[in-house]
Amino acid sequence: MRPGQDSAWLYYRDLGVGVALGVSPYELFLGALARADDPHTGGRQLTAHLSSSSLRIGSVSSEVGAHLPHAVGAAYAARVKGEDSVAFCFFGDGAASEGATHEAMNLAGVHKLPVVFLCENNGYAISVPLAQQMPITSLEQRATAYGFAGTTVDGCDAEVVHAATSTAIERARSGDGPTIIDMQVPRIVAHSSQDDDAYRTAGEKEAAAARDPIPRLRARLRELGALDPEDDEIECKTIEADVLADADRAFAQPAPTPDRARTHLYADG
Repeated sequence: MRPGQDSAWLYYRDLGVGVALGVSPYELFLGALARADDPHTGGRQLTAHLSSSSLRIGSVSSEVGAHLPHAVGAAYAARVKGEDSVAFCFFGDGAASEGATHEAMNLAGVHKLPVVFLCENNGYAISVPLAQQMPITSLEQRATAYGFAGTTVDGCDAEVVHAATSTAIERARSGDGPTIIDMQVPRIVAHSSQDDDAYRTAGEKEAAAARDPIPRLRARLRELGALDPEDDEIECKTIEADVLADADRAFAQPAPTPDRARTHLYADG
């Protein structure tokens, strides 16, 4: 993916995607603390509701599934304007049950638009298991009905995800249409701080934790000789120190002034 050229359509749990595309921890802290200098929303949105014209990150919405039509719209606009741009849309399995998702995917299939649908499928829509959301085991099975490609991958295997995504990108750029990638991942912790997670057994939680992709990727990089253990430890400590410094710097920034409360709510007289 090419930040600033391809467009990204995130949902409100895609903090990691935003960081990977170039959003800094300092910017994230400004938003989380509702500071006036938050470059994404001016301190007017919820945490991780990113928006960046320079990185081509579409505004994140709290409405589940609302951004899929936007992603397809961006892909259609790129087609009309003759731009070499692919739209990347990230969402969870719960969003896959929204009507807007079906409409967006159907339109993308009809016009063979350059869009990649990336489902982060953790098997639960808050507390509702996948089997009670849909009568299939993977979104890949919907792709045929929409007339485009689909695949199911182990979302905890970075190499497999990279290979599947690269194939989908090339398909989109070459005019062969969209792809659904069902990335099957565990939900290691509860849905939120208001969720007691009582609907999962201790065994299910332990199995989810065991699939954590970070240790797996770290071990693989060390196996390949691409990551020295000592360098890894130094890098982790450096990043932690930088992030803590960013947090302190963001805490010191001023809050928005009261006269900004109605900014962007009404048209100027």
